[in-house]
Amino acid sequence: MRPIQVIYCTTVVTICSLYAAQPIQPVFQQEFQLTNLQAILFTTFMMAPLGVAPLFYGYLLEAYPARKLVRSAVLIIGLLEIWFASTSSYFMLLAIRAAQGLVIPAILTSLMSYISYTVSTREVQQSIAFYIASTIVGGFLGRVLSGLFTDLFGWRFFFYVLGCMFLLCYFLLGCLQSKIKMEYVKPQLTQLFSVFRQSHYFWLYCCIFSVFFTFSAMMNFLPFELKKIAPASGEAGIGFLYVGYTMGVLVSVSNRRIRSWFSHETKAVAVGIVIFATGTAMFLVEQYWVMFSAMFVFCTGMFMTHSLLSGYLNSIGSENKAVANGLYMSSYYTGGTLGSFLPNYILIYFGWNVFMISLILVLSFSFFSNYRLRLSV
Repeated sequence: MRPIQVIYCTTVVTICSLYAAQPIQPVFQQEFQLTNLQAILFTTFMMAPLGVAPLFYGYLLEAYPARKLVRSAVLIIGLLEIWFASTSSYFMLLAIRAAQGLVIPAILTSLMSYISYTVSTREVQQSIAFYIASTIVGGFLGRVLSGLFTDLFGWRFFFYVLGCMFLLCYFLLGCLQSKIKMEYVKPQLTQLFSVFRQSHYFWLYCCIFSVFFTFSAMMNFLPFELKKIAPASGEAGIGFLYVGYTMGVLVSVSNRRIRSWFSHETKAVAVGIVIFATGTAMFLVEQYWVMFSAMFVFCTGMFMTHSLLSGYLNSIGSENKAVANGLYMSSYYTGGTLGSFLPNYILIYFGWNVFMISLILVLSFSFFSNYRLRLSV
């Protein structure tokens, strides 16, 4: 395999690991007698480090050659995956997921930076686009295969498979150039505050924060609701629901065409948020096939908004772009981390309908933030 293909494969496996526990959280809840909150921590603990990684991992990553760092990280997470599949203690399982969460940012940041440093300038944009598509494919496969394999062989099987895949990636990554050592963004606090105080950046970060907050909340809590309304669907049925996630690939590759349909990016973002909110509202109808259809609308709106905002970010300023992009990813994953557990309390005390309405209100704030973004530029 070519090095770039190995990078894409490793990215898919890594994102699979990040989201593999999400559709089978009800299984963990039943097996270990957990509350909803205790079960969803399997995803929250893995996602949380991604909120700070873009800002502070550069200090660690610059100290090691890219190949050595990413291979070591892949080996560690592969061994942890096998350990996870072999453990029967909830607290040990949670500790392993937390440890994996600390390793994943090193893998993803190294791989994306490696592409930027080794691919020709003419091809780097396309290569990064394929990298982003790989993350979407990984999110889809991690959820679908986890649910399917849990129904067929039990929840531990897929994590053994992931462990073996990471070990395979460790050997394949040996084809990367060994002497590549890169410079990463190491922002000062003054730079962070300087960017964040600019109104156009501030409102853009608020927008993406609330968008991924909503997306993460829905993805994390939907399996529990499906277990209530369609218990016969099994874990494979829950995993199959995420087929709509594949819309992310279609939207990503059509990003340029979508932008051309509108006079301004913020208008396209507004349409994306409306589509996102429409998909969210469809989940109020608690029927499996309605929810299955809703996932396509929901994911289309989310990925349309995300891809447009990330592109627009790089067009509205000429200074501190690396810091601005780092803050964007931090806002994105911080929203996802908080969304993965905070709405749990609304769901517990007020039920599914109020939970859904609260997410629509969060998206209303996203719509308002996008409006303020348009006025500030």
